[in-house]
Amino acid sequence: MQAGGEEEKDEAFPEHDVLMIFGGPVACESKCEQKTTHQEMFTVEPATPVYLRWSDTPITFDRADHLTYVPQPGRCPLVVDHIVGNKRLTKVLMDGGSGLNILYTDTLDAMGIERSCLQPSGAPFHGVVPGKQAMTLGWIDLPVTFGDSSNFRKETLTFEVVGFKGAYHAILGRPCYAKFMAVPNYTYLKLKMPGPRGVITIGSCFQHAYQCEEDGCEIASAIVASEELTLIRVETTEEAPDSNRKTGSFEPAEGVKEISRNPQGSGEKKLRVSATLTPK
Repeated sequence: MQAGGEEEKDEAFPEHDVLMIFGGPVACESKCEQKTTHQEMFTVEPATPVYLRWSDTPITFDRADHLTYVPQPGRCPLVVDHIVGNKRLTKVLMDGGSGLNILYTDTLDAMGIERSCLQPSGAPFHGVVPGKQAMTLGWIDLPVTFGDSSNFRKETLTFEVVGFKGAYHAILGRPCYAKFMAVPNYTYLKLKMPGPRGVITIGSCFQHAYQCEEDGCEIASAIVASEELTLIRVETTEEAPDSNRKTGSFEPAEGVKEISRNPQGSGEKKLRVSATLTPK
């Protein structure tokens, strides 16, 4: 009860939207594969738990992970560097909302991997641009290594290769988090995962993460501007003016008539007036 005898009304839980990258081969499974996945998801839990590897390693964050200065917590993306194949990628976005691991063709070319190594996919994915779908050029399995020579983990991940540009070398989503049993902290911009010699910690730099985000915004703005320009050109072409019209001329409005200003004299001049006007 509030003061004055007024009852406090319960506020409704706010509705919200969640945008994430999803789709790919998982969304295009055959009927048989869908049935198998459904059975796995809704199967009766076994009496004896089946523990995953690395599940016995506790991962925690405390003040020891706190940096001297944390500008605007949660403002910057988690950008890490790790080894893919035999190349170190310095701009990899850790995106827990993505259902795919994405590799850009520019990165693929820089790694010296031929396009012929890609496996055909043909499965679209969504979430890069809300309301639109993108197609992959194919998929490829590559070894991914986190850590250093004193303590490291190597696992094979499947990457969907895309042909458009991005601010990052790659994007690692939930499949990577699950495979490495990794835990992110977006306040400290750190990623932790169990390793053979203890917990592996991968840190990021606020300045580097901020610059990657700025580059991403510029690329997105350029793409949107390019699409809008293309749309304007198409609309202009469809509504192109008659080539016989003179530039700058006006079309006469409906309901207009011409009257003579000097019908008896030389050099007759005409005036356009409304057709509804009387001769007076």
